[in-house]
Amino acid sequence: QVQLVESGGGSVQTGGSLRLSCIVSGYPYNCYIMGWFRQAPGKEREGVAAYDCDGDTSYADSVKGRFTISKDNDKNTLYLQMNSLQPEDTAMYYCAADHNRVLDLFRRDGGNWAKYWGQGTQVTVSL
Repeated sequence: QVQLVESGGGSVQTGGSLRLSCIVSGYPYNCYIMGWFRQAPGKEREGVAAYDCDGDTSYADSVKGRFTISKDNDKNTLYLQMNSLQPEDTAMYYCAADHNRVLDLFRRDGGNWAKYWGQGTQVTVSL
């Protein structure tokens, strides 16, 4: 059974930083794509960043230069380092995993069809 467990959310002021973690267990294959998605109240889920089997990454334009996605394969953990946080970054953040897909497609559209999801962790950025 595949499980994804996120942690690291919280409340920060504008300009602050947070690091999200997502521990993966039970995935039946060594190669899989992962990503971070977020959903704010009243808005659609959007892809923030993705990381594929080759270690390539994809970012939404709104977070480029501020967020960094990375993965520790020994720990089966996906990270999202978020710097220079803004109030518009406030959302529930989810990690997701699927069999390896086209990177940008997964990041853009995976919020609608990714196979495995964590429970989410809340990020709140105040002025």
